[in-house]
Amino acid sequence: MGQQLPGPVTFTKLSIVIPVFNEENYVSSILDKVLAAELPTNISKEIVVVDDGSTDGTALQLKEYSERYSEITVITKEKNSGKGSAIQQALSMVRGQYVLIQDADLEYDPKDYHLLLQPIVDSVADVVYGSRFVGNQPHRVLFFWHSIANRFLTFLSNLFTNLNLTDIETGYKVFPTSIIKELNLRERRFGFEPEVTAKFAKIPNIRIYEVGISYYGRTYQQGKKIRWPDGIRALYCIFRYNLFR
Repeated sequence: MGQQLPGPVTFTKLSIVIPVFNEENYVSSILDKVLAAELPTNISKEIVVVDDGSTDGTALQLKEYSERYSEITVITKEKNSGKGSAIQQALSMVRGQYVLIQDADLEYDPKDYHLLLQPIVDSVADVVYGSRFVGNQPHRVLFFWHSIANRFLTFLSNLFTNLNLTDIETGYKVFPTSIIKELNLRERRFGFEPEVTAKFAKIPNIRIYEVGISYYGRTYQQGKKIRWPDGIRALYCIFRYNLFR
């Protein structure tokens, strides 16, 4: 891979990247929660929202928020191209020392930021994953077969990476900006999750931590977007990015 861990990083700004597609019912609520989320002392936040070709009222709400709050920058894409593609575009804009990925729905609670950031603030972690399957935080009970698929994909990924993660498909991940910008990310949709895990796992001496987070899962009627073809793609990505450079 060629990536090397940076030396000690002064953590003064967190870049929160939010891919958005047709979330008019949720986007204002999630932005309110992100804006209100408390960070460790002396760490400020910037919020980079990527409107991934929304066709509902999302764009109008994002315009109103970006005009009202200086912390919010909105990138608008004319056509929907997927979560991975949106994250890649946002990475060209971020200025924080660390990047946190935040889904635009209400499945993940920004109140958990302090849990995600604490191992980094304590200088014991380089990367932090928020796991839906460990800890004592509240979890909505939904979709047995989804949980089985998630655990299988995590198990398969762990076989190749030699990590003992419990949730590679989690929407909450925190990365050092200087490294994730150099990973040459390729996946345009949800394949981002296994790809980024495989590529970080190849970095010598990387310190990856997991923390338990809350999870307020939503149904397909509420707008959940991931589908079974995304699971097939995740399988492909696990093999591709672990076995081949």
